[in-house]
Order: sequence, then structure tokens, then C-alpha cells
Amino acid sequence: MRRLIPLGVLSAAALALVTGCSPSGAVAPTPARSPAAVRCPGYPTPACTGVPPGTRLEPMELTEPGAYRVTEPGDVLDGVHIAGDLLVAANDVTIKNSQIDGLVINAIGPRTFRYTIMDSTVGPATGCQSLPAVGQDKYTALRLHVRNHGDGFRAAGDDIVIRDSFVRLCSNPDDHSDGIQTYGTGRGLVFSHNTVDQRGVKDITAPIFLTDPKIVDAEVTDNLVMGGTYSIQLRNGRGRLVMRGNKLVDGSWVYGPVDSDCKKIDWADNTLVTIDADYRVTSTVGPLKCT
Repeated sequence: MRRLIPLGVLSAAALALVTGCSPSGAVAPTPARSPAAVRCPGYPTPACTGVPPGTRLEPMELTEPGAYRVTEPGDVLDGVHIAGDLLVAANDVTIKNSQIDGLVINAIGPRTFRYTIMDSTVGPATGCQSLPAVGQDKYTALRLHVRNHGDGFRAAGDDIVIRDSFVRLCSNPDDHSDGIQTYGTGRGLVFSHNTVDQRGVKDITAPIFLTDPKIVDAEVTDNLVMGGTYSIQLRNGRGRLVMRGNKLVDGSWVYGPVDSDCKKIDWADNTLVTIDADYRVTSTVGPLKCT
């Protein structure tokens, strides 16, 4: 059954914007567990993120060439398939249990709009799109499967929360691929319990690339990352900068594991690990020091 509040899409514009039930008598519920803990027993993988298995997706007719535009505040897209880009042009929009074959962006000229996206797949099934899969600011992303994008997440403002998501990157010639990239980032970035795989990608920067001088207060915790030139980069930020409990796949980088402003960062419990083909940690190599 379709569960959707209809609304109103984008493609060329996206390019410009990015670059600029319990019945009576039922047993009492067990203590709450996060959906991520239920779906992903370890770190996020393609098998436990994105559109939940068995979800019936309803194709949405595009409202613009190559895109679908949301224009009503509070709209909910649930169980839809958008064969192009998704432009969020209203506040408090929710996207869930859905597939977006292009990118998701919330910028209209200088304005941006608050939204939440969860349990959804973003990116084409094949090929590689250079633009970021999800952006720009004031968004919450939960349990996403991001695929076939050069950049996973664009952080270009305040109030960004990204949790429990899986990102598999790609690149085209002259890209600077990143798992998360800051671009005019502001306050309150949270990047927690995500998997970012950049192994085998040619035109790269880093799985975690947070280097914008506008960063104020950022928390990067409990992520599993691999690949990149220097895999973990946190530089130029201010305020409370936290890098704790992250795991980096040993030897997966090109130049080195870390390039960060160590004296400014609350750095603790980060480790070098090995993993298997299903992103399960198989061994701890040793501590990951900040350099």
C-alpha cells in the first residue's frame, strides 16, 4: 500500500545548487532497541541499510526534467521510487523506505530547508555520479545505503546528523571523492556509526574529510572507514571536536592513516583493524594514533 503525501523535482538545477499496535491483551513490548541495532548487528552494510527488504516501491512521476520537487512543508514520502534527483524545497519533509536514483538536496538559491531521510537507498544501481548523494545542511540521515556517488554526504551548514549508514564510493576522472566532505560547514555536525568504503577508488581524498574553517563542534564516533589518501582528516575546526571509537582498516590508505589537528581534538579509543568481506571486524591491529 502506498503511504505518501503527494508533492511536487530537479536535475540540472541540482548540479548548479551543489556546485554553488498492540491489541487488548497483547504482551507488553520489550525494552526499545534502535532500528539500526536490530537491522545491523555490527557496522552498517548494504544488507542492513537502505530500503528494507520486502518494501513495495511506487514509482513517482517526475515533476521536472530528471527530478522530483517537494514543495509542501511537512510532506512525507514513504515507499516511493524516484528515478532521478530529489529536491527538498520545503521544511520538515520526511523521506523513508524509498529509493532515489540520483541525489538528495535541499537548497533553493541561498535558502535551505530542514528534512529527515531514513531507511532509504540513494544513488544509481550502476555507474558513478560525481555529485554528493545527500546535502546540504539541516538534515538528519539514518540507515541510508549510499551507492555509486563520488561524494557521500555534503556538510554545508548547521545541524547535520548522519548515523547508522553505509557508503560505497566511486569516482570519475578529476573527482575528489569523499565519504563526508565539509563545504562551509557550521555548528553541530554528528557523524556516528557509519561505514565508509573508499577502497579501489582512484580519484579520491578521504572517507572522512572535515577541513573547513567554519566547522564548530563536530562529533565523529564509532565509524568503520577504509581507503583514501589520508583516511581521517579533521582540521581547521573550532569548539568541541571529538574523534572517538572509530575503526580504520589497516593499510587501506594511500599516504597515511590520519592528517588532523591533534591538539584541538578529543581523540580517544580509535583503532586499526582488519575486516572480512561482510565488514565484520576480524582483528584489532593496534591503536590509531593522531598524527
